[in-house]
Amino acid sequence: MPPRSSRPLRLALLGSRGIPARYGGFETFAQELAPRLAERGVEVTVFCEETPGPRPLDYRGVRLEYVRAKAPGPLRTLDYDVRSLWRARRDFDVVYMLGYAAAFACFLPRLHGSECWINMDGLEWRRSKWNALARTWLWCMEAVAGHAATRLVFDNAALADDVLGRRRPRTAHSVIEYGAHPLARAGAGPLAALGLAPDAYDLTVCRAEPENHLLELIDAHEQARTTRTLVLVANTDQDNAYCAAVRARAAQRPGTRLLGPIYDPAQLAALRSHCNVYLHGHSVGGTNPSLLEAMGCGTLVCAHDNPFNREVLADAGTYFADTGALVHRLDALDALGGAERERRIQLARARVVEHYTWDLIADRYAALLGVPSSDVAAEAA
Repeated sequence: MPPRSSRPLRLALLGSRGIPARYGGFETFAQELAPRLAERGVEVTVFCEETPGPRPLDYRGVRLEYVRAKAPGPLRTLDYDVRSLWRARRDFDVVYMLGYAAAFACFLPRLHGSECWINMDGLEWRRSKWNALARTWLWCMEAVAGHAATRLVFDNAALADDVLGRRRPRTAHSVIEYGAHPLARAGAGPLAALGLAPDAYDLTVCRAEPENHLLELIDAHEQARTTRTLVLVANTDQDNAYCAAVRARAAQRPGTRLLGPIYDPAQLAALRSHCNVYLHGHSVGGTNPSLLEAMGCGTLVCAHDNPFNREVLADAGTYFADTGALVHRLDALDALGGAERERRIQLARARVVEHYTWDLIADRYAALLGVPSSDVAAEAA
């Protein structure tokens, strides 16, 4: 850590679109982590993308700074990250970049004596939504990150093993997972507006991308013996080839409903709490927020079989490798007795409570930053 006097440690959090969260995982991460670190005495600044509308200057003790991206189309995010790094190059002890697409520019804070951490997110270069040029760029930036950063942070040990085994960087690294809120079973009221009844549907919540296996989920659910509806909460309304394929497949399967994206927390909690089975098709991420949120809601989970999901879910769920395996898993889950079903649900919730609450995650970041944990901060107050 750079030397400093008795002043608070200064942390810049970059790479999300900003807080309050309105988009996805990095935004939620920033919204949950930054105020908790501020409560522990860290001076936190979250960089936000400048957009039309109100621009508050602070959020729950966190300073907000706005950056305008000027590049068009797919380059906008990269432009935003680089401009944020330029703005954050001074006056911070630690600059923490969420994502590695702009790793080449992460030397900027280091020139002024700051540490620069990079959150390695997932295996983005494997996602087929990117064209060949973008995948090549991301593959290269994954390698550059190991040299540009002073620390790599992974949200999943299996992801760290994958990247470090291939790249072998000399940079320090840590594994600190994503967080979630263990929730009491939500009321079923919001389901009525969606035309759903408790336990009469299976659910998945995700982005509509090939690596999340929506087509396979639809096919397997149609072939299984279940009479429940398969409900997909995903951005399937987008204008791209994969979303079009999902819409076409769903139109051929009367037991499938596409609800589009839903961002309302109460609706999502109700959907997760009252589904019969939660299907998690993600295959190239690390610790995925939607999986943790389903576990925290007390849901029976069936997940794609890969090291990342197995690390999070362990023996609290069941796994499928392909469409045929998922058909068998769905039939087997329907045959589960009530006691075994409840045992798995409680195991999943316990894993969230023991390993993935946001306070635990914030304490691990506080320890890495060398500032007091929540218990110490509370005693000092």
